Amino acid sequence: MSGSYDDSMIDVSSDSFWEVGNYKRTVKRVDDGNRLCNDLMSCIHERARIEKSYAQQLSEWGKRWRQLIEKGPQYGMLERAWSSLCTEAEKVSELHMEVKAALMGEDFEKLKNWQRDAYHKQMIGGFKETKEADDGFRKAQKPWAKKLKEVETMKKMYHSACKEEKLAASRENNSKLESNNNPEVLKKLQEKVEKCQQEAQKTKERYEKSLEELDKLTPQYMENMEQVFEQWQQFEDKRIRFFKELLLEVKQHLDLSTNHKFQTIYHTLEDTIVATDGEEDLKWFRSNHGPGMPMNWPQFEDWSIDLNRTLSRRGTKKTSEGVTLTGISQTGADQPVQPLKTNNSSVSSAERTPDWSDEDTAANPFSANGDGNPFEDEPASPVVSVPVRALYDYEGQEQDELTFKAGDELTKIGEEDDQGWCKGRLKDGKIGLYPANYAEDLQE
Repeated sequence: MSGSYDDSMIDVSSDSFWEVGNYKRTVKRVDDGNRLCNDLMSCIHERARIEKSYAQQLSEWGKRWRQLIEKGPQYGMLERAWSSLCTEAEKVSELHMEVKAALMGEDFEKLKNWQRDAYHKQMIGGFKETKEADDGFRKAQKPWAKKLKEVETMKKMYHSACKEEKLAASRENNSKLESNNNPEVLKKLQEKVEKCQQEAQKTKERYEKSLEELDKLTPQYMENMEQVFEQWQQFEDKRIRFFKELLLEVKQHLDLSTNHKFQTIYHTLEDTIVATDGEEDLKWFRSNHGPGMPMNWPQFEDWSIDLNRTLSRRGTKKTSEGVTLTGISQTGADQPVQPLKTNNSSVSSAERTPDWSDEDTAANPFSANGDGNPFEDEPASPVVSVPVRALYDYEGQEQDELTFKAGDELTKIGEEDDQGWCKGRLKDGKIGLYPANYAEDLQE
């Protein structure tokens, strides 16, 4: 019986849901729902990767351009406005990383958990819900499908009987037209026609009766199929509602325009740019790099034994407050005063010239070729190498001066000149001048 029922399930004469076996599309929708869960998870996962990649690119762009701006010639409030673009990139990068975290930590996990609760895998393969749907439709359709097969059988028998009846009648007519017809033969043909007519009538009655019985089963069949279909409509409705809810949450995470942090970033960016004042920037440049800078103008000096200890233009230091010091960098009240360094502190008294000019200071006074290294191409002289320790912090004011911290060890490679400067070498190999009274010998 089950075999014949399975055969009837294959014979589908139309595309209607009510045809035997056409409920399979509704059953397949259960499997499709599980596949759609996987597809949506893949979709969210790919978007999260994009958010992360974009955030990393924004962050790298912001850091790189911040360094370029800081090292570049731009200054003042306009520099801050330009740098604010880098700040915006870094802040937006953080927000996109938050989007990535929300997509994977909330939306992806929520969908994954819902899928696990809605679709239960069986040991033999497939899902429990798919089997339940198939069994429900099969049970609702089985009585009607069985009766439908009887109807199809009765119809075939009736059509076959009608065919036999027509064939017998045709033979009878042909026999009557023949001139040498045999009465016995004609009688048999007539009896055959009558018999076929009776058989056709019987099969017709059975066919009609079978159809009546099928019609009686149809309302119950439709009701049962409707019940099962509605059950899986509700199952699909849950998936659709959940997907809609989840997609709205994804939209909420992606829509940065509603995020107050995102709005604050651009309000801050706009305020920083609008606050740029060109006049203030020009005034700052005038005070720090132009005519507004303070200057130790030459003054009349009486002769004294320390006549050679005059201020050097190279020793003039400007500060942001407008206070100028002559090469002095103090880190404490007990720190000694640095010696004054002339343009020729590293050369002998015989090589000094009493006068200087702007052309002299334009080139490096410590290098014959002016390439920036103050100790290249110097005349050979006895080298003194004495290890010393810094007593105080010192920050070099010129290219030819060393910078070190109190406690650092360096090597003195030249004796103190009459201006109080020594030539030394740091541990990293850099050679330059330093105040002799800022260091003590380590040798006894």
